[in-house]
Amino acid sequence: MKKVFAIFAIAGLIATASCGGKSTEEQAAADSIAAAAKADSIAAVEAAAAAAAQATADSAAAAQAAADSVAAASAKK
Repeated sequence: MKKVFAIFAIAGLIATASCGGKSTEEQAAADSIAAAAKADSIAAVEAAAAAAAQATADSAAAAQAAADSVAAASAKK
């Protein structure tokens, strides 16, 4: 009876080991997809930051132009 249990135990270990985790190729593919997604996210954040900086610069330029117009109008009077 001990031999039967030993055989079942060994068969169970072999069955469990054969179901193993991801292969190295699958893991490499998953890692590269994750890296690409991270790079895309970083690029999107950088683009949004650049757009915000440009909007701020445009707003400052418009405010300066308005101030210059007011100053020019006041100087003519």
